[in-house]
Amino acid sequence: MEHDARQRHASSFGAAAADYAEHRPDYSPAAVRWALAGAPGPRVLDLGAGTGKLTGTLVALGADVIAVEPDPAMLAELRRARPAVRALAGGAEAIPLPDASVDAVLAGNALHWFDMAVAGPELARVLAPGGVLAGLWNVLDDRVGWVAGLERVSGPAVIGPRDTFSSWRAATAGLAGRFGAPEQAEFPHGQRRTAGSLVATLATRAGVLVMPAREREATLDRIRAHLADRRGEFVLPLLTGVLRVRRP
Repeated sequence: MEHDARQRHASSFGAAAADYAEHRPDYSPAAVRWALAGAPGPRVLDLGAGTGKLTGTLVALGADVIAVEPDPAMLAELRRARPAVRALAGGAEAIPLPDASVDAVLAGNALHWFDMAVAGPELARVLAPGGVLAGLWNVLDDRVGWVAGLERVSGPAVIGPRDTFSSWRAATAGLAGRFGAPEQAEFPHGQRRTAGSLVATLATRAGVLVMPAREREATLDRIRAHLADRRGEFVLPLLTGVLRVRRP
């Protein structure tokens, strides 16, 4: 994605902050535990924290969390939902924390938005020696037939890339020389949805948020038609993927 387009997508979420907070899924606890494995202590920075979806899982697992988020509307939702968590304005390219102040940096559905040429030194700066950096991504499990059908009717702008780990590794290209070799894992996850709430969830994807209004409504109408036979509440099958590196 070209720089200007990436910036437009990355900055699109604030306009839908309340819907994002209501409809986006949390993260698999098993995935978060794996991401944190081997961290030298409990201090965790949730970077690009959005409305606090990953923050909530970290708190439930007993981490000492600081959340940092650049978008004011998203940050306001995070503070409303997690008033006990220290939540700061800032981004990966200028992290408002001292040197070696955290044992792990986690980014939920956010690492690919960072400018790694600038963020790489910042990430290394705030991590303690032996600290962990991990990106986590929730993706639809398109091994399930009706989920794969969602891509056919809506397109990759809604569903996201199919070859997920290749694209995630590209997001860490600026880390060479500052961190060790990447490790990766996937964990089953799920979110209880109805047809209506799933449409609302997909409407918070960056690829949908930046669409012209007419194209967005046509896309969401195709998704509604695809889901027309799904009655009541169901589990949306997800995978939480993790890409983890360690600071020497």
